[in-house]
Amino acid sequence: MTSEVPLRNSLLFRLLITSVLISLVSIGATAWLTVRGTTLAIEQERGQVLADDATIQDTLEGFAAANRNWNGVERTVLDLSRSTGRTIILTTRTRQVIATSHRPAAERLPLNASAVIDPLHVAPFTDQGVGPAAQVSRIDPRAVGPYRLPAEERARLRQLAREEVTCLYDRAGVRAHIVEEASGRPAVRALRPSAGSTQACASKDLFAPTPTEAAALAELTELVRSCAERNHVRLPAPLTITVDFRVDGDDSAQGSAAADDCVEEGRREQLAAHVAPAALLFVTGPPRTATAVFDLSPAGTLRVLTTTGLVLAATIAVTAVIAIRLVRPLRALANAARAPSGRHLRIPVTTKDETGYLAAALNDLSERRERTDEQRRVMVSDIAHELRTPLTNIRGWLDAAQDGLAEPDSALLTSLQEEADLLQHIVDDLQVLAAADAGTLRLRPQQLNLRELIEQTMSAHQATAHAGGVETAVHAPDGLSIHADPVRLRQVLGNLLSNAIRHTPPDGRVTLTARRVAGAVAIEVRDTGDGIRQEDLPRVFDRFWRAEQSRSRRTGGSGLGLSIVRQLVRAHGGDVTVTSRPRVETVFLVRLPC
Repeated sequence: MTSEVPLRNSLLFRLLITSVLISLVSIGATAWLTVRGTTLAIEQERGQVLADDATIQDTLEGFAAANRNWNGVERTVLDLSRSTGRTIILTTRTRQVIATSHRPAAERLPLNASAVIDPLHVAPFTDQGVGPAAQVSRIDPRAVGPYRLPAEERARLRQLAREEVTCLYDRAGVRAHIVEEASGRPAVRALRPSAGSTQACASKDLFAPTPTEAAALAELTELVRSCAERNHVRLPAPLTITVDFRVDGDDSAQGSAAADDCVEEGRREQLAAHVAPAALLFVTGPPRTATAVFDLSPAGTLRVLTTTGLVLAATIAVTAVIAIRLVRPLRALANAARAPSGRHLRIPVTTKDETGYLAAALNDLSERRERTDEQRRVMVSDIAHELRTPLTNIRGWLDAAQDGLAEPDSALLTSLQEEADLLQHIVDDLQVLAAADAGTLRLRPQQLNLRELIEQTMSAHQATAHAGGVETAVHAPDGLSIHADPVRLRQVLGNLLSNAIRHTPPDGRVTLTARRVAGAVAIEVRDTGDGIRQEDLPRVFDRFWRAEQSRSRRTGGSGLGLSIVRQLVRAHGGDVTVTSRPRVETVFLVRLPC
């Protein structure tokens, strides 16, 4: 078939354009993600470098604060170099190497040092020691010198700290733990501080200076007095320095700051002999050469463009193959849709995707169309047959009367009236079915007493049942009501009862029962007649269908009664079903919503 779709509107062209756009977007997104990821990696690496530098400086400052010289620092430098991958060189102020992690690197020192390792001049920190206030100090807290407590004093203070921890828990339920400072002095830290309970459990002996600390503080006091005399600073009298190196007794903010400066200077003078001398720290990158993340040379750029072009070409090729496979069944569907109405083409289902499902659905639609056409042909034939018989009878009797072969007496007129009534009945039934199919069947529902309605319907068929020797019965509770159209509901029950009585032999029984079920009302018409074969049950409600194919008037009507029953019940929002055991019983069950 020649394609009538312009190229710009064809599915193949749109799929190709879509694949190209997707490829370009994906390539651009990949490039952006690569650049972004590399940038983040570089930032993370830079942050790791800063963290490593801080770790190296802090570790070496701790070593200097705890030792009088740099003897033995080589092992610490090598450990730091292995853990961080950096080249570490430690020198004196005059750039004489003290320790290095890579000996050749020490021969070419950088121009500027990375940091100065001096435990007496570090970055400012807040001393969170015991006391009501906090001060900023530039002395490493790990530099304790003469304030380091011997084992006996540590044990006594630790026992006092344990007693305070026990007191806090017993009195206020406050959990606390003991933290040991660099000098060996224990400090109590509460997890949830409570001012009242802490003051009540505080021990003066725990905060009082030990003999070792008292001797060191006395030395510091003399150094502070000398500093104050040199700088003309007024000190409180008497001068008292606490174990956390604060001056008590000064109410002047300016004087207090000057006194604190003298305490800081005195501490440096006191600790100078107990810490390692200041040193220069050089930290450089690893000795190996780092590889470049991007190669933006002409050759590298050509490789990137070649790879991108190959990816784009492969995407277009794969998309073209897939698009062709998609277009082929779509063309078959178009051919089937354009086929004449009298032909029913079956579309081959070659895929299991949406196109294959569409082909299967169209095949099913075609089969239903064939069945509908066949049913329409059969129905037209049945209507013609049903109308032909009474019309033939009427015309025959009229021709006979016209030719003088029959007298137009009352018997002939009665026969013609019966045939006309039969024609009217068939036409009325067809009108009901046509209105139901078109959705124009009008109902006039009202509240009904169901027991009275079924008794009236049974009474209307009582004479026919007695004439055939059929016993009838009605079972319905009092007060059972329903909202329905009384005329249409009588028509439903009348059709079911007439069929049941017609197919029930003498001495048989027809029972009409009504009862309430969950959310609905159930009406049963049960008879002990001939029954319906199992293979015929699915066609019982088809129009013009009759089990007796001769369509004799003695064994059945026009074949529209049960079709009307189903349409009227569905118009009420209900449903009707049938079960049968041949020669035993047949039950038609009508369920109507309450």
